[in-house]
Amino acid sequence: MNAGHTHHEFLELREKSGLSIREVAALTGKSDRMIRRYEKSGDSGTVAPHLVLEALRYEVQKRKASLSQNQTFRFIDLFAGIGGLRVPFDELGGKCVFTAEWDRFARETYAANFPETDDHMFAGDIRPFAENPERIPDHDVLLAGFPCQPFSIAGVSKKNSLGRPHGFLCDTQGTLFYDLAEIIRFHRPPAFLLENVKNLERHDGGRTFATIMHVLRNELGYEVHTRVISSQHWVPQKRERIFIVGFREPSDFSFDNLELPSGDGPLLGSILETDPDEKYTLSPKLWNYLQGYRKKHESAGNGFGYSLFGPNDVTRTLSARYYKDGSEILIEQKGKQPRRLTPRECARLMGFEKPGQTRFNIPVSDTQAYRQFGNAVVVPVVRAVADLMKPHLFDALASRPEVPPQRELPFRHTASG
Repeated sequence: MNAGHTHHEFLELREKSGLSIREVAALTGKSDRMIRRYEKSGDSGTVAPHLVLEALRYEVQKRKASLSQNQTFRFIDLFAGIGGLRVPFDELGGKCVFTAEWDRFARETYAANFPETDDHMFAGDIRPFAENPERIPDHDVLLAGFPCQPFSIAGVSKKNSLGRPHGFLCDTQGTLFYDLAEIIRFHRPPAFLLENVKNLERHDGGRTFATIMHVLRNELGYEVHTRVISSQHWVPQKRERIFIVGFREPSDFSFDNLELPSGDGPLLGSILETDPDEKYTLSPKLWNYLQGYRKKHESAGNGFGYSLFGPNDVTRTLSARYYKDGSEILIEQKGKQPRRLTPRECARLMGFEKPGQTRFNIPVSDTQAYRQFGNAVVVPVVRAVADLMKPHLFDALASRPEVPPQRELPFRHTASG
């Protein structure tokens, strides 16, 4: 083994270079299969030769030198959370010029990880900017993880049980998609990337999703592509989200070309801390309660209860309610009660960092951190989508016609629109 070079180093260099596996294979004269072996974690992986690493280092430097008139682009980050959508577009050489996030604790985490610049605006509530979209700087790409609670299975079930409206009938969050559409209509960015829960496609018998597609395709005139992607190819978590990519001009973009990592994906042991604080171990009282709660519902034929996982497992979806009792993802411990994931492990489970590498800043309480990671996107999934968008985005920027912003009045639709 070539001491001084690691599998992590090869993967990090490839990501910084912005090159896909196929592009690295073509650059180095290696096969796609060999490039994947270079990226494989653990001792069974094949260490990349020095010349291959040097070629990637050269590409990284070349990319830094060319973040430029032809490839630099401006983007905005709406419903930003803690910045999971932003990270890969920063890596592509983009410059974030506007961020909107209403939650003050999420803004604190975002600010701790993305230093402010003079030409970057940080807003709270997006609605005043949707009413006056000229206040938002011009941009080339719009990113938005627009609120998913009105369209989530849990949110819909809860609101149905309470007799409350949901989706587009919700007077608070349900209209935020239309605020997003106002900004797209006004600024006409060459591209956008939206993210939401998988259930968005099925909500209200498919009518909600059909309305979104109608607005994006027919009313705004964008070429739109969608795909539900599972995170377990990149992280040890089963988390499915829908990604919606739009281009203002016709493109050859296709989600069919998305490169998925080979193999079965990483296991939970790869992100666990070796010596977590005892405070994350459940108290005997809480553990007894969860066991009794599960037994009660099992006898009633329900699936409610806790879920235990070990180092060779892939977890369920991390949710924003994790701070309450951690029951959806409990880590087995020999000789004592199970424990919650630590916030640091949650950061790794969501792909914001890798063990032994750059640490994501977590300036908030554990409760807020659990909420934030549970609401976040899985960064490596976004990175794969961003890499797929990259050539089509740069083609669009290189040949973009000057499209004047649309100064039309805000529009609104009914739920049946």
